[in-house]
Amino acid sequence: MTGRTQSSLEHGGPLNQHSLLRIYSITENGFLPEREPLRRLIHPYYRPWEFILDDLPSLIRAKAIRRAVGRIHVLSVTELHTEEEWRRAYVVLSFLAHAYIWGDDTASEVLPPAISVPFLQVSQHLDLPPVATYAALNLWNFTCSSLDFRELDKVRALHTFSGTEDESWFFSVSVAMEAEGACVIPIMLQALQATQHGDYLTVSRALDKLVVCVGKLGALLDRMDEKCDPVVFYHQIRPYLAGSKNMSAAGLPNGVLYTDGDGTSSWKQLRGGSNGQSSLIQFLDVVLGIKHTSSGSVGPRSLAVTQETSEGPMSFHEEVRLYMPARHRAFLEHVSGLKSLAAFVNESGEADENRSLRRSFQAATKALGDFRNRHMQIVTRYIIVPSRNQAQASMINLATASLRTNRLGGELTGTGGTALIPFLKQTRDETYLTGIEKSKT
Repeated sequence: MTGRTQSSLEHGGPLNQHSLLRIYSITENGFLPEREPLRRLIHPYYRPWEFILDDLPSLIRAKAIRRAVGRIHVLSVTELHTEEEWRRAYVVLSFLAHAYIWGDDTASEVLPPAISVPFLQVSQHLDLPPVATYAALNLWNFTCSSLDFRELDKVRALHTFSGTEDESWFFSVSVAMEAEGACVIPIMLQALQATQHGDYLTVSRALDKLVVCVGKLGALLDRMDEKCDPVVFYHQIRPYLAGSKNMSAAGLPNGVLYTDGDGTSSWKQLRGGSNGQSSLIQFLDVVLGIKHTSSGSVGPRSLAVTQETSEGPMSFHEEVRLYMPARHRAFLEHVSGLKSLAAFVNESGEADENRSLRRSFQAATKALGDFRNRHMQIVTRYIIVPSRNQAQASMINLATASLRTNRLGGELTGTGGTALIPFLKQTRDETYLTGIEKSKT
């Protein structure tokens, strides 16, 4: 199959490109599903899960989530049949797992079998880690009163931890951004195909369209302030998005203990959901040929387990592909095997069309770098500034751990387990440098 899809991209026309996207589960909405995700698991067998999820915000506020989970039995996954049902189960169990871990005064290092057993089985089926990924929180967790998922005001999250409009808006912004970026995927694939024929004009036009698209993504990101308050985000939302990797200060020095269907228990250190797991943004990086090298580790001697390949430790951007839906991950791997636009630009000469191509490429990398700069500004308002608040809290979670870290002058940790600001700065700078270097060659 891989050979056929590569051939279709290099030699085929629009029909083959459409087939390529279908193979990798990329829809008219990009990496979002073709239609709204399931709102519930219809089979009555799964009502215990759904009933807890219905009442999740109030259970968290009452610190009663662990008692509620303790009253349910281990449910089998045999009544899940369609991929939509498997995805729905993944969303449900992601919310229940993170609410259980973080929903009391101290984090729970043990996930009970009622959650861990089916969560491991569902995750294995979907080839995803058993943690609340970007897919669980965003791609498969929304509803829209319009057929156009780009319409942010008509998008709502199906589920939240806090029950606040702030949290729904936070997730919905990412959904609208994914939908807005969908149009650029076939355009950039066409640009990659055009490199095979030395078609500078097509590549330049595609890059110009990319600049416009990234600008629209930034405009959506700028709307975060409209309905998501930084203080609400920091204290009521962000703690529940955290994973179990690099979370010692938040109460998980060993990660979380999961029990499988055979009664075997194992510790897992997993990254929490973050926009770094967006296939769309990584797609733009891969197409442009932007290389990221940071492991995202917290401190020079992080004790967290780092994924490795035959060529050594993975970078953060390589590692988080394991947190993406399997076909989207395969798509990125496929595109990564093709010549990037950076390589094509590097080979260009000094004719007018070549210089125009380099200008377009530099504009595209600058646009993506500017987008990452906007994201850093959001992080400053929503994480850095609230972390300086000296208020005392009885709970121990990512928010209170960040307060202590800031007072001690240490690096703040992102929900994905990264050293937050150094990681974001390096990612941004690598984006800018790719364009600057190619413009000088």
